[in-house]
Amino acid sequence: MAEVKSMFREVLPKQGQLSVEDITTMVLCKPKLLPLKSLTLEKLEKMQQAAQDTIRQQEMAEKEQQQIIH
Repeated sequence: MAEVKSMFREVLPKQGQLSVEDITTMVLCKPKLLPLKSLTLEKLEKMQQAAQDTIRQQEMAEKEQQQIIH
């Protein structure tokens, strides 16, 4: 592949300061709201709540069985 030679050659200063003409500007964007709880934490809390509800139901059923027997 043939190299294309440009009309301009790159010159880097050997001493002094190198200046860049690009001007940086602020870019405004929409604020991103982060959830207070992560989705994983919410899922774990739901699973824990469901397990606690199941245990409560089982305990209530056992108490009813004991009351029936006595």
